[in-house]
Amino acid sequence: MEKAKIRELIDTAIAQLSYSYTPYSHFKVGAALLGKNGQIYTGCNIENAAYTPTNCAERTAFFKAVSEGVKEFEAICIVGGPEGKLVDYTPPCGVCRQVMMEFCRPKEFQIILAKGKEDYKIYRLEELLPQGFGPGNLED
Repeated sequence: MEKAKIRELIDTAIAQLSYSYTPYSHFKVGAALLGKNGQIYTGCNIENAAYTPTNCAERTAFFKAVSEGVKEFEAICIVGGPEGKLVDYTPPCGVCRQVMMEFCRPKEFQIILAKGKEDYKIYRLEELLPQGFGPGNLED
Protein backbone atom coordinates (compact mmCIF):
# COMPACT_ATOMS: atom_id res chain seq x y z
CA MET A 1 0.00 0.00 0.00
CA GLU A 2 1.24 3.49 -0.82
CA LYS A 3 2.52 5.63 2.04
CA ALA A 4 0.08 8.40 1.12
CA LYS A 5 -2.87 6.03 1.54
CA ILE A 6 -1.49 4.75 4.86
CA ARG A 7 -1.18 8.33 6.12
CA GLU A 8 -4.72 9.10 4.96
CA LEU A 9 -6.03 6.09 6.89
CA ILE A 10 -4.05 7.08 9.99
CA ASP A 11 -5.30 10.68 9.82
CA THR A 12 -8.88 9.48 9.36
CA ALA A 13 -8.65 7.02 12.27
CA ILE A 14 -7.17 9.72 14.53
CA ALA A 15 -10.01 12.08 13.61
CA GLN A 16 -12.51 9.44 14.76
CA LEU A 17 -11.17 9.63 18.32
CA SER A 18 -13.14 12.84 18.79
CA TYR A 19 -16.42 10.94 18.22
CA SER A 20 -15.60 8.11 20.62
CA TYR A 21 -18.14 7.67 23.43
CA THR A 22 -16.23 6.27 26.40
CA PRO A 23 -17.65 7.56 29.71
CA TYR A 24 -16.62 4.36 31.55
CA SER A 25 -13.20 3.22 30.31
CA HIS A 26 -12.06 6.60 28.91
CA PHE A 27 -10.12 4.53 26.33
CA LYS A 28 -10.91 6.07 22.95
CA VAL A 29 -10.47 4.11 19.72
CA GLY A 30 -10.79 5.25 16.13
CA ALA A 31 -10.80 3.17 12.95
CA ALA A 32 -10.60 3.82 9.22
CA LEU A 33 -11.59 0.91 6.97
CA LEU A 34 -10.56 0.92 3.31
CA GLY A 35 -12.98 -0.82 0.98
CA LYS A 36 -11.82 -2.35 -2.28
CA ASN A 37 -14.05 0.29 -3.86
CA GLY A 38 -11.60 2.95 -2.61
CA GLN A 39 -14.02 4.37 -0.05
CA ILE A 40 -13.00 4.84 3.59
CA TYR A 41 -15.54 3.86 6.26
CA THR A 42 -15.03 5.22 9.74
CA GLY A 43 -15.75 4.02 13.24
CA CYS A 44 -15.25 4.86 16.88
CA ASN A 45 -15.92 2.84 19.99
CA ILE A 46 -19.28 3.38 21.66
CA GLU A 47 -19.65 2.25 25.27
CA ASN A 48 -22.80 1.35 27.14
CA ALA A 49 -23.52 1.25 30.88
CA ALA A 50 -24.51 -2.42 30.49
CA TYR A 51 -21.05 -3.10 28.94
CA THR A 52 -22.13 -6.01 26.69
CA PRO A 53 -23.81 -3.69 24.13
CA THR A 54 -20.55 -1.74 23.76
CA ASN A 55 -19.28 -1.68 20.18
CA CYS A 56 -15.66 -1.42 19.09
CA ALA A 57 -14.45 1.12 16.54
CA GLU A 58 -13.48 -1.60 14.09
CA ARG A 59 -16.89 -3.25 14.13
CA THR A 60 -18.59 0.14 13.86
CA ALA A 61 -16.65 0.77 10.62
CA PHE A 62 -17.36 -2.70 9.25
CA PHE A 63 -21.06 -2.54 10.08
CA LYS A 64 -21.40 0.90 8.50
CA ALA A 65 -19.77 -0.36 5.30
CA VAL A 66 -21.76 -3.59 5.15
CA SER A 67 -24.99 -1.69 5.82
CA GLU A 68 -24.17 0.30 2.66
CA GLY A 69 -23.66 -2.88 0.60
CA VAL A 70 -19.86 -3.05 0.77
CA LYS A 71 -18.37 -6.44 1.63
CA GLU A 72 -14.84 -6.35 0.21
CA PHE A 73 -12.01 -4.65 2.07
CA GLU A 74 -8.28 -3.98 1.71
CA ALA A 75 -7.16 -2.58 5.05
CA ILE A 76 -8.09 -1.03 8.36
CA CYS A 77 -6.19 1.43 10.52
CA ILE A 78 -6.77 1.37 14.27
CA VAL A 79 -5.62 3.95 16.80
CA GLY A 80 -6.46 4.40 20.44
CA GLY A 81 -5.46 5.20 23.96
CA PRO A 82 -6.49 6.63 27.32
CA GLU A 83 -8.48 9.81 26.69
CA GLY A 84 -7.46 9.45 23.04
CA LYS A 85 -3.71 9.82 23.68
CA LEU A 86 -1.78 7.51 21.38
CA VAL A 87 0.75 5.98 23.76
CA ASP A 88 0.86 2.45 22.34
CA TYR A 89 -0.50 0.32 19.50
CA THR A 90 -4.15 -0.70 19.88
CA PRO A 91 -4.71 -4.14 18.34
CA PRO A 92 -8.23 -5.36 17.57
CA CYS A 93 -10.00 -7.54 20.12
CA GLY A 94 -10.89 -11.15 19.33
CA VAL A 95 -14.47 -10.33 18.35
CA CYS A 96 -13.28 -7.70 15.86
CA ARG A 97 -10.74 -10.13 14.42
CA GLN A 98 -13.57 -12.61 13.91
CA VAL A 99 -15.67 -9.96 12.11
CA MET A 100 -12.67 -9.23 9.87
CA MET A 101 -12.42 -12.96 9.15
CA GLU A 102 -16.00 -12.91 7.88
CA PHE A 103 -15.35 -10.27 5.23
CA CYS A 104 -11.62 -10.28 4.51
CA ARG A 105 -9.04 -12.55 2.97
CA PRO A 106 -6.65 -13.34 5.85
CA LYS A 107 -3.56 -13.54 3.64
CA GLU A 108 -4.30 -10.15 2.04
CA PHE A 109 -6.20 -7.93 4.48
CA GLN A 110 -3.87 -5.41 6.16
CA ILE A 111 -4.28 -4.17 9.72
CA ILE A 112 -2.42 -0.94 10.40
CA LEU A 113 -1.79 -0.21 14.08
CA ALA A 114 -0.59 3.35 14.57
CA LYS A 115 0.78 5.46 17.42
CA GLY A 116 1.23 8.43 15.10
CA LYS A 117 1.48 9.44 11.47
CA GLU A 118 4.97 8.01 11.10
CA ASP A 119 4.85 5.37 13.86
CA TYR A 120 2.87 2.36 12.72
CA LYS A 121 3.03 -1.38 12.10
CA ILE A 122 1.23 -3.36 9.42
CA TYR A 123 0.03 -6.93 9.92
CA ARG A 124 -1.97 -9.33 7.78
CA LEU A 125 -5.13 -10.70 9.37
CA GLU A 126 -3.68 -14.22 9.32
CA GLU A 127 -0.85 -13.00 11.57
CA LEU A 128 -3.28 -11.70 14.20
CA LEU A 129 -5.76 -14.55 13.84
CA PRO A 130 -3.85 -17.70 12.88
CA GLN A 131 -6.04 -20.67 12.03
CA GLY A 132 -9.06 -18.36 11.96
CA PHE A 133 -12.54 -19.75 11.34
CA GLY A 134 -14.37 -18.12 8.47
CA PRO A 135 -16.85 -18.67 5.65
CA GLY A 136 -14.45 -21.04 3.88
CA ASN A 137 -14.73 -23.47 6.79
CA LEU A 138 -18.43 -23.90 6.07
CA GLU A 139 -18.13 -24.64 2.36
CA ASP A 140 -18.87 -28.15 1.13
